[in-house]
Amino acid sequence: MPALFIYLAAALAEIAGCFAFWAWLRMDRSPLWLLPGGVSLALFAWLLTLVDSDQAGRAYAAYGGIYILSALLWLWGAEGVRPDRWDLMGVALCLVGAAVILYAPHRA
Repeated sequence: MPALFIYLAAALAEIAGCFAFWAWLRMDRSPLWLLPGGVSLALFAWLLTLVDSDQAGRAYAAYGGIYILSALLWLWGAEGVRPDRWDLMGVALCLVGAAVILYAPHRA
């Protein structure tokens, strides 16, 4: 499975899991929100192990760019706040950096 799809699925799982905790603590929702939140965060961690990388740190670092993109999409879709040009420029820089980290020919 290509890294981009794994990272996008991981980002969705992480944001959903974190939102469940946010809902419980900040929106006064039932503690039962913690159950799917915990499962979602475990799914996130498992998905990152599927990325074709010999080092966990590089897989996590490259994931950061995809997470930032996903967080801005969440901001727009779930919170109704449209990202501005600075957000878009920032995420573009992050995605370029993530690609360099993941796909550059690193020494073993």
